Parts: sequence; C-alpha cells; structure tokens
Amino acid sequence: MTRLAPRVTDGAVGLLIAVLMLIAGRTGIGPEGPAGELDAGAVALAVVVGAALGCRRSAPLAVLLSTNAVTAAWFLLAYPGRLVTVTALIGCYTVAAERGWRWGSAGGLLTAAVSAVVVHTTLDVPWFDDRAVNALCLEVVAVALGAAVHYHRAYAAGSRERAERIAEARAEQARLRAAEQRLEIARELHDVVGHTMATISVQAGVAVHVMRRQPEQAAHALSTIKTISDEGLAEVQVLLGVLRVDGDATTRGGLARLDTLLDVTRATGTPVELTVRGDRLPLPPRVDLAAFRIVQESLTNARRHARPTSVSVRLTYGPTAVDLVVRNDGAATDTPRAPAGGHGIDGMRARAAALGGTVAVSSEGDHFEVRCTLPARDRG
Repeated sequence: MTRLAPRVTDGAVGLLIAVLMLIAGRTGIGPEGPAGELDAGAVALAVVVGAALGCRRSAPLAVLLSTNAVTAAWFLLAYPGRLVTVTALIGCYTVAAERGWRWGSAGGLLTAAVSAVVVHTTLDVPWFDDRAVNALCLEVVAVALGAAVHYHRAYAAGSRERAERIAEARAEQARLRAAEQRLEIARELHDVVGHTMATISVQAGVAVHVMRRQPEQAAHALSTIKTISDEGLAEVQVLLGVLRVDGDATTRGGLARLDTLLDVTRATGTPVELTVRGDRLPLPPRVDLAAFRIVQESLTNARRHARPTSVSVRLTYGPTAVDLVVRNDGAATDTPRAPAGGHGIDGMRARAAALGGTVAVSSEGDHFEVRCTLPARDRG
C-alpha cells in the first residue's frame, strides 16, 4: 500500500490539472489575441497531460517533454486558458527532484526555449518580453525547488544508510562481546568446577583411605570437602548471576583470593610455598582474574596429573608485567593437555594471549613448571 500511494497521488494531481485546464478554458481565461473554442483536440491534450503527470515519478524526462509539447500545441492551436503553463513547470520540478540539478537545469532551459518560442509566435511580442522573463523566473523557481527536494531526499537516504551501518556495527560489537563473555564464562566454569572437583576427589580419596585407622584425619578431609564445595557453589552462583544480569565475569576479584586458594591446597596435604617479589601493585580486573585463574588451574593440574610433595608459587611484579611461576616436584602421570572442551593448559594459553601475555610449560625430571607473563596494563 505504501508503494502505491505516490502513484495514486500523482494520478489525482494529473486528473485535477486536466480538469482545471478545461474549466479555465471554458470560462474564457485565455491568452491575448484571438482565442479558439475548446474541442476534442483540447480534451485530448488535457488527457495527455493528466496521464503524463500520473507517471511523473517513474518517467520524469518523458513527462517534461510531454508537458512542453502539450503547452506549445495548446497555445499554437489558440485554445483558451493559461493554466496549461503550470504543467511545464511541474515537469521542470519533477526532473530536478528525481534526477538532480543538472538534469533539472537542462529541463529548465528546454522549457524556457519552448516558452520563448510560443510567446513570440502566438502573441507576436519581442523575444525578451516581460512575459518571457516571467516564465523564465517561474522555471528557475521550479528547478530550484526540485533540486532542493532531490538533495533533501539524498541527505535523508544517506542519514538512514549511516544509521543502519552504525546499528549493524553496534550489533556486531554486541555479538562479539557476547561471544567473548560466553568464552570467559566457559573458562571460569572450567576453572571453578575443575579446581573444586579435583580437590574433592583428592580429599575423598584420603577420607576413604584413612577412615578406619585415622578417623580424625578422615573427618578433616570431609570438612575440607565441605568447605571447597561451598566455595565452588558460591562461585558458580556468581557466574550464573553474571549470566542473568549480563554483567562482567571479570569483576569478582583475583589475586586477593590467592592466600585462600593456597590454604585450600595445603588442606589437601600438599605443602605450598608462596614467594612475592616487587611491590604488589593493583592490576586491571581482567589481568588480576587471569593471574588468579592460571595459578588455580596450575594447582589443579598438579593434583590431577602428578603426586606432588610440594608446590611453589612465585609472583613477581614488574613495571610493565607480572610473572607467575608454579612449580611442583611430582612426577607427571600424564600430560595436562586440554580436554575435549578446549581448556586446561590450552585454556590458560588462550586466556593469557587474549591479554597480550604468554604461558609456557616445561618439565625437567620430576619437576613440572608453568610460567606465565601478563601485562601490568590491560590491552582492553
């Protein structure tokens, strides 16, 4: 329905102009000099004008030629009524509005030439008579109005296109942010669940092994299981809350929880030594959380894939980077590669790479080491 509206409007305008042309001729309003009577030829010219104006948007050049031809024929045949001159002005306006000022100017010049010839021939007046000048002024106004409409439409279309491009860019950025957040939450869940389940597995094994001979140690292992389960559940609830409110999974603290993490590891029976070098400077949230998760994953891998008798964690703060080294002295039973989900060591590497850092793993005899370097400033 929206596409048909301009054609309906143009058709109504064409019909109105044709009827008014005949009414003006019938009432005797005509050019100076002998005036003929309306006949079938006048009606035919009015019909041509009406039909031409009805399709002026789809064929503006044809409309311009038709209205000029009808105007010339109307005057040359001495039909009464001057309203026919309006049709040529509408043709000039239409060409300028649909094709721009260059085509509009050409149409205006054509119409001016036709008007000058018609006025000079039918009224027997000089070429630069005031009537010709008046006609020229009206044609300039018609072309100017059409050109203004054309550029307004072009500006509006450009604005819409720019707005659409901006909206598409924003939508793409939102999709990228959502994908990054899903990846971040997947890593968080892997680290939280992996660390919790690894600790529970170790403590459950201890409890089963010493339950009869050393019930107190078994009770301590079960207490550790309860503590780590509560902590893991709390972290999972925080992550689920991030999903519900579309928040940031990286704003929940990082190395500030390192002592608690090491205490839980010590509770499993694995001695952990922490060494901090340099001044503890505040890190960007993403870097802070990444450092914590990499230490956590390294400790989890140590319990999963080795039987360490001790673990050392060295944290070195520098002016532009922070270095992490997690080293254990347990003989590795298998290589701590990423599981099918794509996390583990590969997940640590991806987490560090996203911030412009690196993760390297190495083994020497019974020692396994994870070394990570992260920038002290977030790349964004």
